[in-house]
Amino acid sequence: MSPSRRRAAVAFLMRRHRVSERRACTLVGQHRSSNRYSPVPGDFETRLVEAMHKIAEAHPRYGYRRVHALLVADGWAVNVKRVERLWKREDLTVPPRRKDRGQKAIGTDAFSAWAMPALRPVHIWSYDFVSVRSEHGAPIRVLNVVDEFTRLALGSKVARSIGAADVVKHLEQLFEIHGRPKLIRSDNGREFIAQTVRDWLTDQGVTAVFIAKASPQQNCYVERFNGSMRDELLHGETFRSVTEARVVIENWLDEYNHRRPHRGLGMKTPAVFAAYSDRRNDESSESRR
Repeated sequence: MSPSRRRAAVAFLMRRHRVSERRACTLVGQHRSSNRYSPVPGDFETRLVEAMHKIAEAHPRYGYRRVHALLVADGWAVNVKRVERLWKREDLTVPPRRKDRGQKAIGTDAFSAWAMPALRPVHIWSYDFVSVRSEHGAPIRVLNVVDEFTRLALGSKVARSIGAADVVKHLEQLFEIHGRPKLIRSDNGREFIAQTVRDWLTDQGVTAVFIAKASPQQNCYVERFNGSMRDELLHGETFRSVTEARVVIENWLDEYNHRRPHRGLGMKTPAVFAAYSDRRNDESSESRR
């Protein structure tokens, strides 16, 4: 006798003789789980697979467990094992994560500060970012530019955010004031390796060079400057606004250049050392004439 006919016999015994389901199943040889089984409509899996495909197309990063949870939330009475079986049968997979997260690092050890040192003022500049937060937790970015030979702090741009176009605008202002360097050194930050910045520097006759990936020591001059700014200023200040940060940082730059002795310059200030270097260069030029 088929399970469906046994199911009918159990129902007859329970109705006619008022026996329990357990007793009736024992009499006809039917397991209670089989007796309680509700037949699935013939098109159930077809409709289920269609629903799975719709979710997978809308959310390609979802796996079968998350798809199952969404199916149940939509009212499907299905367990996760069936969804897993159909998922594998339909060859549904989560695509691999993208490994390319933007442009790859383009720097090398050959562009480090010791492999390619500055030989005179306005020969090599270096630039980098330092970040701080305002009193209310909002970010403030500072773009610092340093002349590697004289250690002069050429200028700092302070803003909530600084993109490639802002970098170009800041350098354009510094070129007008200090002249154009031969090289400008940086890490592989996206603002520095942006094609917009690199093309503009090329048009200005300035070569952009990039240190090796994850090697900040190769850009040691601006890294040392950033460390001094953090230690002597940023760690001891609380900024209520970007405007306040600009004023305070501008004042500190003036002190750094004109009143703060620099150990790397024989305890001269960068401004004094720059003036001395310019005088030496002028005398050297006169002697060659």
